[in-house]
Amino acid sequence: MTHSTYHNPVLLKETVDGLDIKEDGIYVDVTFGGGGHSREILNRLGPKGKLFAFDQDADALENKIDDERFILIHENFRHIKRFLRFYGAKEVDGILADFGVSSHQFDVAERGFSTRFEAELDMRMNQDSKLSAYHVINQYDEEQIKQVLLQYGELRAAPAMAKLIVESRAVEPIVTSEQLKKVLNKFLPPKHENKVLAQIYQAVRIEVNQEIEALKELLLQTPDLLKKNGRLSVISYHSLEDRLVKRFIRNGLFEGEPERDMYGNFEVPLKKVGQMIIPSKEEIKINNRARSAKLRIAKKL
Repeated sequence: MTHSTYHNPVLLKETVDGLDIKEDGIYVDVTFGGGGHSREILNRLGPKGKLFAFDQDADALENKIDDERFILIHENFRHIKRFLRFYGAKEVDGILADFGVSSHQFDVAERGFSTRFEAELDMRMNQDSKLSAYHVINQYDEEQIKQVLLQYGELRAAPAMAKLIVESRAVEPIVTSEQLKKVLNKFLPPKHENKVLAQIYQAVRIEVNQEIEALKELLLQTPDLLKKNGRLSVISYHSLEDRLVKRFIRNGLFEGEPERDMYGNFEVPLKKVGQMIIPSKEEIKINNRARSAKLRIAKKL
């Protein structure tokens, strides 16, 4: 499988430009996937440069780049500091993250990410993880399911959907994506079926993979990891993720306001660079998944 069929990197040039690459710098691509962003970083690094990449998905390991400047770490990026330290990298010049699910994960039916295929409810990015979509749909209580659909899917009908899921699974377990579709059929008007299904899937996937917690843990570690003037380049696809990234860059917190000194000033670790960047119409035409992408760039003060 070639890396281009695996995943078309979104905003490739802009994201890597955002890192302002130094030839002998140390960089981290925390979402390796098909390796598109990593290859672009390596193209801009000199012989002394170094690139670490993270991916918890075993399938991504097949795309490993054969380059002595490159190390691929098969772990969740929420453990970034610990693993970089293991390789002797205490500080780095730039960190890149692209929080999209790779096209490959959508295109392999048995992984259960896609609304297009009948598949068992799975959605685990890390195949060793205990929590799967089956578990969320069949074992979470009604309130938990409602919260998942509401928070991560932004679905107004979440309370009614949760109630119906719990009633249906009492009759028989909901094992496949088709069964889940049938159960929620009345919430899927033909015109908007795909959009609503995508929101439901997204919600369950974010829960299964603890994506919001992992994102927060990653962001909290960046100020310590980045050298002075080091760069952070982040693409998010979901308003919840984007809000967290934006707030963290703005005031170093996810909620509330930072403490101010007696003059009303507050210190934050990062400063935004430029404005938020979104893909061009041309890019969205070539790669439909780019349509909700938002890129934010920051540097360490």
